[in-house]
Amino acid sequence: MNARQKRLFEEARKRNPNLKLPDEQPKLSPELTEEDLALLKQGVGDKTPRSQQAAAEIPEAPSGGYTGAVVTYFEDKGFGFIRPDGGGKDVFFHVSRLTQGTSADLVPGVRVSYDLGMDRTGKIAVSSLRIAPPA
Repeated sequence: MNARQKRLFEEARKRNPNLKLPDEQPKLSPELTEEDLALLKQGVGDKTPRSQQAAAEIPEAPSGGYTGAVVTYFEDKGFGFIRPDGGGKDVFFHVSRLTQGTSADLVPGVRVSYDLGMDRTGKIAVSSLRIAPPA
């Protein structure tokens, strides 16, 4: 704690004598799991270790990935959301994950295929985005 935090804590302790310092957060293990290494190779997600449960929350992708349609795309910010064909929550994507097509093609309603991964906060996001060819 810095000096300001200590002073504020002491002032709060005067009002509430039972107040105690919170325990420090335990340090994360520096060892990476196989799932973490796979994500690092993809360039997806943050680079800190995560629990097995968080890695297990990503649903299994059918062969060829997922398909859906762009719901919204904010061109000035470079991100948007895809509505999966199979239903469920909309999925976040960033234009940097676009591997086939151009950002000008990302208009609401356009069909896309994509793969899932984790973003840097550990949430499910698109790891590879492709504009589907016209039928």
